[in-house]
Amino acid sequence: MKKEIHPPYHADAKVTCSCGNKFTVGSILPEISVEICSACHPFFTGEEKTLDMGGRVERFKKREAASKTKK
Repeated sequence: MKKEIHPPYHADAKVTCSCGNKFTVGSILPEISVEICSACHPFFTGEEKTLDMGGRVERFKKREAASKTKK
């Protein structure tokens, strides 16, 4: 392998979630910002959380309701 072509590895990179959770991981970036982590992800918490981006959820629920009425 060639020397000095690999990025520096940070064994204690700080990860900050939008929910406020902070933890450390190994990464080539010294700081990482994420939107969803294991502390707030619905799969791990068991809670239903909707991240509405421009009415996508409403459009999906409307299409779902329309498809149920056709059956």
